[in-house]
Amino acid sequence: MSLLKNVSDSVQQVAEAIAIAVGLEVEIVDNQLTIVGGTGDYIDRIGLQEEAGHLDGNYLYARVLRTGKTEYIADAQSEKFYSAPWYKGEILELAEICTPIKVGNNIIGIIGLIAVSEEQRRILLDKNRHMVTFVEKMADLLAAKAAQQADLTNTELSMNEMTTILETTHEGIFALDRSGYIKHCNSIAENLFKTTKGDILGCHINKFMMGTPALEVVRTGIGYTENEEIYKGSQGNLHLIVTAKPYYEKGKIEGIVLCFRDIEEAQKLIYNINNRALKYTFDDIIGESDAIKRTKHQAVLTARGNSTILINGESGTGKEMFAKAIHYASARANGPFITVNCGAIPENLLESELFGYEKGAFTGANEKGKVGKFEAASGGTIFLDEIGDMPLHLQVKILHVLQNMRFERVGGNETVIVDVRVVAATNKNLEEMIREGTFREDLYYRLSVIPLQTPSLRERREDIKLLMHYFLRKYNTFMNRNITGFAEDVVKLYMNYDWPGNVRELENAIEYGTNMAFGQIIEMDAVPMRLQRGEDTVLKFEDSNLPLAEQVKNYEREIIKRKLKKYADSENAKALVADELKLSRATLYRKLTELEIN
Repeated sequence: MSLLKNVSDSVQQVAEAIAIAVGLEVEIVDNQLTIVGGTGDYIDRIGLQEEAGHLDGNYLYARVLRTGKTEYIADAQSEKFYSAPWYKGEILELAEICTPIKVGNNIIGIIGLIAVSEEQRRILLDKNRHMVTFVEKMADLLAAKAAQQADLTNTELSMNEMTTILETTHEGIFALDRSGYIKHCNSIAENLFKTTKGDILGCHINKFMMGTPALEVVRTGIGYTENEEIYKGSQGNLHLIVTAKPYYEKGKIEGIVLCFRDIEEAQKLIYNINNRALKYTFDDIIGESDAIKRTKHQAVLTARGNSTILINGESGTGKEMFAKAIHYASARANGPFITVNCGAIPENLLESELFGYEKGAFTGANEKGKVGKFEAASGGTIFLDEIGDMPLHLQVKILHVLQNMRFERVGGNETVIVDVRVVAATNKNLEEMIREGTFREDLYYRLSVIPLQTPSLRERREDIKLLMHYFLRKYNTFMNRNITGFAEDVVKLYMNYDWPGNVRELENAIEYGTNMAFGQIIEMDAVPMRLQRGEDTVLKFEDSNLPLAEQVKNYEREIIKRKLKKYADSENAKALVADELKLSRATLYRKLTELEIN
């Protein structure tokens, strides 16, 4: 940045004043060797660069910029490293005094007093000592002017930045003096009080916030944060959340800054934060195995349309991550992504949560009514997690919404039309639930227009090491640790463990290890005890939330897979497994099909 260019008018005035005072030519360049002022032939060269702009060169100006010392050239024609020729291949200067212009420790340019005739040379030689003092004083004058302009520019920038900050905040702001008169306000305050800055500035705070406790802050010096306050005004009551802080000058309280916002707006903000979906892309789904690549490819294809998707997979396989990635890869990416966990909401509240309710719909209902999740998701995607836990009577209404994209709120009779894409997920076997009569067959087929299966971690073991290091980096950052890796026996254990909790269980294990590791490597003593003990399959499933029949199937699947692995090198492996498990071959083959064991 060239401080001299910012005061170019003053630079030229100083150059002309020096030339008149001492009868010499003057050239002034900035710290990039650009000519910013001059007299005689140098006027026509303003804007060009001396010494070809080579700051690292050996010529006079580049040297002075580097050393910060005044140089006196008595015979420029014979000086080898005086300057590069610029006019008809000749150096016109006969002698020169060159002095740096400094602001603090920074050199911002150079003033050159130049003799281009023998008469000027005699002046320079006869009075060189006085000339050096004079030109250094002129350099100080220019430096002060440049610094003053820089300070003024910085002050203006700071004021502009502060004004921008005050105007872009979502809170109304009043700045009060010690007596409570308003010195500053922003446009949010104008809007909240339905008036203009002209009507606000100079008024006492009691005109807008009668009896505000903020005035006590001047006396006590103790501010407060997020105080709920109600004020009566000509436009009705204002229900505000207010923060008041004193500001000081030379250790004395000079006034108060009030920040406030409408409580309804604050509640909306909290709702939006609580319901905001973290943006996930398919790149956030870690894995290089064929299984995860295949699933990601299928999901990318489904993102292009609007058809309903049913994601099936064990707990902890990342079903919600896939749902979010599909949403943010679709044409609905700018719309909302709303998640509903059908198994976590009490059955008697689920309908009103999904479809909303009108005011007075039931005892304890909000007097203004409530917007449901389907309505909130309009224009975007609704993710119905744990859809297998949805009660039968609500399954009918969900089917109706999927078919017609319209519904009525609880306690209402007006039809609400929505435009949503539905992505559902479950870790249950919905086909088996259909046979048991606990899930509607028509809803199942309407949900599974596009089925998507998330692979378990057992089916993508080649991703385990990749995920281990990914989660290690994540928790290193969270916990400000510097753990570099894992001991070999830990890697071996993790690669061979069956991970019934899938990726979620692996992440928890890495988080535990990052907390418990003593050195820079996660050793076996920083591995959760259940993994160290090598608990058998029964213990792995004992904490599962799956139905008993599903847990038994998982148990059977693990036993048969282990036996098959045991006899993998035998030509009659299945016969040996059937014999060891006391099963007929027909029963074993039936179980292989039922349990989807390859």
